[in-house]
Amino acid sequence: MNICVISGSTLGSAEYVAEHLEEVLKTQGFSTALFHGPELDDVIDENIWLIVTSTHGAGELPDNLKPLFEQIAASDKDLSSLRFAVVGLGNSDYDTFCHAVNKVETQLSEKSAVKICDSLKIDVLHVDDQEQFAEDWLPQFINAL
Repeated sequence: MNICVISGSTLGSAEYVAEHLEEVLKTQGFSTALFHGPELDDVIDENIWLIVTSTHGAGELPDNLKPLFEQIAASDKDLSSLRFAVVGLGNSDYDTFCHAVNKVETQLSEKSAVKICDSLKIDVLHVDDQEQFAEDWLPQFINAL
């Protein structure tokens, strides 16, 4: 089973969390592919996506993840064979806390992709070790596979 880890990051935190989760998955025997801000063609053949994204500005996707979701929106591909989960990083001081997670979920669901477990929303104001916090959530994702 191959797990495609996709990160979207503005300042690097989501990238670090994605890299950490990919390492943990590898140690548990999963084959993985890691992409920071891929194009749709890079990942369209993968059936399991673990998306790690920060929220940028007024609830937007990071600049390096926007193109992928613009391509998904413009595509007429049926993504019903795709299963996904989302880990989001955000700052709860903002009304748009982790809105990028909601955007990812909505857009993939509109294309018939299947969300396999509850998303993890990490509040960077209150979680010092974001990598460990995400790792603690990972069994939910693995058990849903």
